[in-house]
Amino acid sequence: MSGAPISTLLLAGAPARDAILETLATRISQAGSPHIALATVLVGNDAPSRKYVASKHKTAQSIGIESVQVELPDTTSQEELEAHVARLSADTSVHGILVQLPLPSHLDTEAVLRLIPADKDVDGLTEASMGRLMRDVPGHIGCTPLGVLRLLQHYGIETRGKHAVVIGRSTLVGLPLSVLLARKGIDATVTLAHSRTEHLAALCQTADIVISATGMAHSITSAHIAPGATAIDVGISRTELGIVGDIDAASVTGVASALTPMPGGTGIMTVACLMENTVNAAAMQGIVV
Repeated sequence: MSGAPISTLLLAGAPARDAILETLATRISQAGSPHIALATVLVGNDAPSRKYVASKHKTAQSIGIESVQVELPDTTSQEELEAHVARLSADTSVHGILVQLPLPSHLDTEAVLRLIPADKDVDGLTEASMGRLMRDVPGHIGCTPLGVLRLLQHYGIETRGKHAVVIGRSTLVGLPLSVLLARKGIDATVTLAHSRTEHLAALCQTADIVISATGMAHSITSAHIAPGATAIDVGISRTELGIVGDIDAASVTGVASALTPMPGGTGIMTVACLMENTVNAAAMQGIVV
């Protein structure tokens, strides 16, 4: 790198998360605190999944959303799980449904997700929700892609007319995020890259915004970031050094104009965006909020 180091703004997730939750709490309160319910379905005893589900319900309750928790043993059959999801789907008192993933290996995830009505799919993972995103019609956007967008918006990072390189093509993050950023009103010019992309560093050097979601620890360095570009880390890896992201923060600091920390960046946004989707789901189902 040539020239003086750039002052790198740290895009911490907490202020953006808090702003979203405050807005949602006010929205619910001003509507007279109507009944809004989020249901989660957890299969098995995976400790991280249990912790994550608990944090979702704690956040929901803090802003006035009620919780419905379905906890099932890891021996649950496909038929039993589908019956629970179908019941929640038909229950008009439940406005959002989230099936905590991953499910045990003997269960068919896609078959379960197909049972969730699009209006209640607050995780934005069903085929119907993905189709709505592609067609640019009202629906729920995946919490991680939406969280990235909300973080950029909170810090005033311009997307209109900017070149964004999204690294990673998963249906959870990369694919929906690339579509979201190209939407009218957001208006980024998006390149979707992946593990087979040739000359990745040179491609990233042409970007105003680089977003990495591969789960490959510290695979993105200053060689990938043009001076003054924004670097967004969505990847997560557990290493001997602890939890790290795709982006080597030490290398990129002083090159990027803005950088998300890992942890403490995009991951913090997902639960807040789940709450946003849940409130919007209630509105889609006739709740005045």
